[in-house]
Parts: sequence; C-alpha cells; structure tokens
Amino acid sequence: MKDELRALIASSGTGPPARNLAREYLQARILAALQRAGAMVPLAFQGGTALRFLFGTRRFSEDLDFSLERPGAGYDLEEILVRLRRDLSAEAYDVELKLSDRRAVHSAFVSFPGLCAELGLSARTAEKLSIKIEVDTRPPAGASLETTLVRRYGTLRLQHHDRASLFAGKLHAILARPWAKGRDIYDLAWYLGAPGWPEPNLVLLNSALDQTSWSGARLTEATWRRAVLRRLEELDWARVSSDVRPFLEPGDDLAALSLEHLRSALRRPRR
Repeated sequence: MKDELRALIASSGTGPPARNLAREYLQARILAALQRAGAMVPLAFQGGTALRFLFGTRRFSEDLDFSLERPGAGYDLEEILVRLRRDLSAEAYDVELKLSDRRAVHSAFVSFPGLCAELGLSARTAEKLSIKIEVDTRPPAGASLETTLVRRYGTLRLQHHDRASLFAGKLHAILARPWAKGRDIYDLAWYLGAPGWPEPNLVLLNSALDQTSWSGARLTEATWRRAVLRRLEELDWARVSSDVRPFLEPGDDLAALSLEHLRSALRRPRR
C-alpha cells in the first residue's frame, strides 16, 4: 500500500496538493483499519472529511470526526488504536499514537514520522504527518444514520450521519464556534448549492446548540437561515478565504465564498 501512496504523490507534483493527497490517502487507510476493527458499528462518521469521502466535495480535510451512536457496541478507542497500529505497520508505515480520553470528546493523533521526507514532501526528516481522530462520546440527540459503500483508495463501508444530520452538524459548527473556519463556510456554500439536499435536521441542531449553551431561541424552519446569516455578517471574509484556500483541489476557486452569494443562497427556497 505504501507503494501506491508513493506513485500517487509522484504523479501529483509538490506543495499543498501533494500533501493533501498524502493525508487523504492515509485517512482512507485509517478508515479501512477502523472498519476491520469493528469501529463502524458503534461510531458514525461526520464532519468535513465525511462530506468529502461520501459526496466528493472539492476541498480536502484534516481530521476524522465521529460520534458514538451505539455506546454498548464495544467501543474502546485504545483497543481500536492498537489494532490500527498493527494494520498500518503491516503496510510498512512507522506509526506513533497519542490518545486523550479523559473528556467527553476522545481524541487521538495518528502520526507518521519521517513519511513527509520519504515522499519528498519535506526536507526535514523529523517532520511528522499527523491525522487527528475525534470521537464525541456524548453526542447530541437526534441524528439519523445511514451506511454507504465508498470506493476511495479501496472499498470502505461507512456508517455516517444522514444528509440532514450532516447539514445540521455543519450549521452547529458555524453558529457555536467562537472563531470562524473558512472550511466550514466553504462547506455551507456547498450544502446550499447541492441539488436536492434536504433541510437540516433541526432536532439534532437544537440539541447540539443546547449542549454548547446557545443563548438564542430554538431554531425553526422559519428562523435558522436568519441565525446563520447574522453569523456570516460578523465574519472577516479575507480570513475565511485564506483559511480554506490551501485545502482546495487544484483549479477550484472561491467564487461562491462571499457574503453576497451566501445571503442570496440562504434567501432562496430549498430545491
């Protein structure tokens, strides 16, 4: 499998595009290892990386985000990581793991020391390419689940939040984060422009807002757009663009990433 990664990087040039491809390939190998460890039974894939793997958005992502939807189904992140290291080591990767599981959101860093230098992505032999795994062990109530077969650097059978729940998760990130991520705003523009995409799961969205001490009224079909627009009007749009630009596929642009475009999209009825 490492030979496949080398060939992929050799054909992609250098700089951010090559680094993004390397990270995404390793994300796929981690997802495959999690699947073999049985992690896709208790966990549901969510977030920006899920959106790219499941629906082919044109931006790369950094982390693998999950919610623990079936606590009684044998979830043990430490044991899952042991099996993940074994599988990746069998593919000739040097792997370092760092686990933090004392809070409701468990996190782990899967690091590949020396790999950037080996692939020609860095002149610094000590540089590590790292992928963060996060698991919300007390997720807000209301998510609906689906399972999808994905062919991306192999075949993956992924349990994930359904489309309405993924949309709700992104809206929560935009409304609740104390800072704005351009990647979240890019994803919002994608959701609003995706033909046939359903309305957000408002049960999940309100439950998530309750968990993060939302001070506003509960959101409804008539009010969620206004709440999002108010948040967008507070943003520094130069910072939004600079945050997301390094994660875009070559040739993609930021034409849809403006307050004017998103204001118009939020005012249009959903198709």
